Amino acid sequence: MSAYAVGLLKEVGLGPDIVKYLERIDETMKPYGGRFLIHGEKPEVLEGSLQQDLVVIEFPDIAHAREWYRSPAYQDILPLRTRNSSSVIFLVDGLPAGHLATDILR
Repeated sequence: MSAYAVGLLKEVGLGPDIVKYLERIDETMKPYGGRFLIHGEKPEVLEGSLQQDLVVIEFPDIAHAREWYRSPAYQDILPLRTRNSSSVIFLVDGLPAGHLATDILR
């Protein structure tokens, strides 16, 4: 079952550190099967407000997502982002095919 690394980023300073981060992040995800699903697109907010940029990266499962985030390659570039943005980053499992809203009632 797929899992996702989700980032809510605000106040991103698009300077040399962020450019280096962007140039290197794709290579850190490859060994773990990660791929961007959402990256830099502005969502159409229908309710409430969203002041952050949204990033969603898909992985084959939660174990791969955790391994990527904890990997030496990603940890090496992480400060390039954290020094230049304010973020909330989290991992979340996806749902199996055919999931219905009422499944959470069981």
